Amino acid sequence: MEKLLLVDDEPGIVDMMKSYFSPRYEVLTAYSGTEALEKASAGPDLILLDINMPDVDGLTVCQNIRSHISCPILFLTARLESSDKIAGFQAGADDYIVKPFDLDELGARVAAHLRREHRRQGSPQAVQFFGELAIDYAARTVTAKGEEISLSKKEFDILELLSLHPGQVFDRERIYETVWGIDGDGSSDTVMEHIRKIRAKLAVHTSSCCIETVWGCGYKWVC
Repeated sequence: MEKLLLVDDEPGIVDMMKSYFSPRYEVLTAYSGTEALEKASAGPDLILLDINMPDVDGLTVCQNIRSHISCPILFLTARLESSDKIAGFQAGADDYIVKPFDLDELGARVAAHLRREHRRQGSPQAVQFFGELAIDYAARTVTAKGEEISLSKKEFDILELLSLHPGQVFDRERIYETVWGIDGDGSSDTVMEHIRKIRAKLAVHTSSCCIETVWGCGYKWVC
């Protein structure tokens, strides 16, 4: 069953769309731009995205996920001027739906885009979004606001280990054994230096400090 992500800060609109689409599609919902970035990691086949949201607007959401998510993105908007349309297409939108909209027309647009897409069969792309940060585990890349952050192999390995287990505390010895192996010729102090470098590189591109020190215990991912 194809998967839709419905994003709007008006619960009534989200509930209405969910009721309409649920019999035919798997439906994910989000009520803010921040939540939309989180839910995009689930690999939707199409996204219906409100432009005007109070925390992170739809244009920004689209810009942050477009280089990682290939599915159609349809903007929901209360008005549609030429400047709005241009900005939306530049951000990566595939279509616009003007509010108020007819549900049957919306359903026909969604079905047409899904047919046109002919998405590849298989598992969704292994991408996780943490605010402005996007981690593509398959490509082993980290980007913020569309700009790639250069990490060494070991730095990415540490980032991958922590980010795949958010909230879980890893001590230096466990990180070292996992990343370098039990036969590594260094020491757990190497982990401290690598984490310092990771934090410095992330700080250049984003205000979020995703790796938190748990004093006396180790490190954990908190984004």
